[in-house]
Amino acid sequence: MSPHRPPVGDLFRRFRDRLAAENADRLAAESTDRADTPTDPAPSPPGAARPTARGSGRQGGRRGGRRGGGEELRVPEAEFTSYYGRPILKAPVWKWDIAAYLFTGGLAAGSSLLAAGGQVTGRPTLRRAGRVTALTAVTASAVFLIRDLGRPARFHHMLRVAKPTSPMSVGTWILTAYGPAAGVAAIAEGAGLLPRRGLLGLARRALPPVGHAAGLLAAATAPALATYTGVLLADTAVPSWHEAYPELPIVFAGSALASGAGVGLLAAPPAEAGPARRMAVAGAALELYGAHRVETRLGLLSEPYRRGRPGRLLRAGRWLTAAGVTGALLGRRSRTVGALSGAALLGASVATRFGIFYGGVASARDPRYTVVPQRERVNARRAGADLPAD
Repeated sequence: MSPHRPPVGDLFRRFRDRLAAENADRLAAESTDRADTPTDPAPSPPGAARPTARGSGRQGGRRGGRRGGGEELRVPEAEFTSYYGRPILKAPVWKWDIAAYLFTGGLAAGSSLLAAGGQVTGRPTLRRAGRVTALTAVTASAVFLIRDLGRPARFHHMLRVAKPTSPMSVGTWILTAYGPAAGVAAIAEGAGLLPRRGLLGLARRALPPVGHAAGLLAAATAPALATYTGVLLADTAVPSWHEAYPELPIVFAGSALASGAGVGLLAAPPAEAGPARRMAVAGAALELYGAHRVETRLGLLSEPYRRGRPGRLLRAGRWLTAAGVTGALLGRRSRTVGALSGAALLGASVATRFGIFYGGVASARDPRYTVVPQRERVNARRAGADLPAD
């Protein structure tokens, strides 16, 4: 240590005394400023320093302003709005055309089953109505799907692979197998318009048996066509669709049968509408059971199906289904009652499909339906593992 340098202790005491003096001067200056500041100060000119509020210093900010005289700061209640400014779950970009695709796919499947029933039981009116409606519905379904995809080539690209674990891939192959069969079966209904001689006469004789085979093939693939869309929706991350994975195929199967029965009741006279009435009963039972489960079993995730537009659509679907099947059973001898019942069943199928679609979209837009079930599952796992909850 140099003999001319003061000891370290003296240096530290001088520094402490100087710091204490500076703090005393600063506190005195702040007290003078507060005493001279009016209750309602005039606005400061631009660029001037704004006075510091009491209790807004570092200590008040850290300790909630208790010692500085400010209000106590508390963490606000959590609101499930976003994750760093972004939605917790991206809502589906699908629009009404996908809901219409769900309906037309089910209508095509139900109509093919109706046509097969008319073919097996010898009811040509049912067979013809079912085949023509099936071709029209599957064509509309392809239009809605391609409209959503944006380019027809995207549907073609899906056929380059077969992925059994992907509902989209499986659905593409189902449509590929069903569409040509339904088309050939419908074209065969026009065989009677061809001339009896020549090459067209040969086609006139060959089309009916080919159409029968194609109609049975379309009916064999119809159940998969009717239900794969339910599996497709349940395979997404949308909460109210994903949690309803056991019920959606049941709802869509019942809706397809009911819509096919509606076509038969509209087209066939009461004497030939027996298979359509039986389809109406089976479809109504499945649809009402599945829709009731969707609206009651899922707990919090059932709310989107009971509120707003989805709730109104599903309630309308239930009432139309009940009215349609009641009219089909009680109006067996009335063509007018049968037609009204068929229209009610078709309307019920539309309302049900759109209600399920919009219910899932609503659950994806509200973060509460994503966060709350996740916390419940985490707490359940903690309780099962005997761990403390959050």
